[in-house]
Amino acid sequence: MTRLLDAFWRAAAYCLHPKVIGLSLLPLLIGVALTLGGGWFYWEAAVAGVRATLESWQLVDAGLKWVETLVGASFRSVLAPLIVVGLVAPVIVLLSVLLVAWLMTPAIVNLVAARRFPRLERKQGAGFISSLFWSVACTLLALLALVVSLPLWFIPPLVLVLPPLIWGWLNYRVMSFDVLAAHASPQERRRLMQAHHMPLLGIGVVSGYLGAAPSLLWAASAMTLVFAPLLIVVSVWLYTLVFGFSALWFAHYGLSALAAMRAEAAEAADAARPQAPGGEVIEMGGTSSAPASQPLFPPPNAPALPPPTP
Repeated sequence: MTRLLDAFWRAAAYCLHPKVIGLSLLPLLIGVALTLGGGWFYWEAAVAGVRATLESWQLVDAGLKWVETLVGASFRSVLAPLIVVGLVAPVIVLLSVLLVAWLMTPAIVNLVAARRFPRLERKQGAGFISSLFWSVACTLLALLALVVSLPLWFIPPLVLVLPPLIWGWLNYRVMSFDVLAAHASPQERRRLMQAHHMPLLGIGVVSGYLGAAPSLLWAASAMTLVFAPLLIVVSVWLYTLVFGFSALWFAHYGLSALAAMRAEAAEAADAARPQAPGGEVIEMGGTSSAPASQPLFPPPNAPALPPPTP
C-alpha cells in the first residue's frame, strides 16, 4: 500500500512537468483531428440512420410516441444524437488509451527511469511489435466484454460498476505491459504482473473511474448539441490527461516494484553463496595454498631455483 500511494502522489506531481504536458498534446491533436473529421463527414448521416432505424421498428416507434406524450415532442429529436454519442464514446476512450500507450507511455517511462531509476538495467523484454499485438488483443477482449455485458447496463447499479471495471482491466493489461517492456525481461514481467496483480488492477480500476468522468460532458452535449464539437475536443483532452496520469502511476509503481524485485533476488543470491567461518565468501572456483610468489606448477621455461644453502 505504501508503494501504491507513493506512486500515486509522484504521478500527480509529474503531471505538472512541462515534458508531460507537452507529450499530452500529440495524442490530443491526433484524437481531435480524427474525432472532428469523423463528426464533420458522418455526424448527420449517422443521426439520420439511427432515426430511420428507430422509426422502422413498429414496437420502438410506438414506445417513442408514448414517451413523447409524457416528456414532449422533442424527445424523438434528442434520442438519435444520444444513441450516436453513446456509441462513439467507447470508441473515443479506446482511441485515447491506444494513443497514450503508443505515443506517451514510452516517453513517460524514460522520464521516470531517468529521474528515479537511472541505474535500472534495460533488458528489452518486448519491442514495439509485441506491444502493438498485446494492446490490440487486450482491446478486442475489452470490446467483447462490453458487447456481452451491454444488456446489464440497463440495471442501474451495474452500469456504474461494469464499464469502469472493463476499462480498468484494459488499463491494467496494456499499461503494465508497456511500462515494463523496456526494462524487464519476459520472465520478470510475467512474475511481477502475477505478484502485483491486485495493486496493478486497482490502479487500472481507479483510472477507469477517472476515465468515466469526461462522460458527463457527453450528457451535456446531449442537452446542448450546438456545443457538441467543442465538448468533443474537451472530452478527448480530458481522456488524454486521465490516461497520461494512469501511465505515470503505472510507471512509478512498476519500475519501483521491478527495482525491489531485483534487489531481493541479488540479496538472495548473495545469501545462497557459501561463506567461510570468518564471514568471507568462498569462491567456488577453488584456490591454492601455495604462496603467490612461488607458483605450485612453474612454467616449463622458468629458470631452476638454486638449491638450498646448507
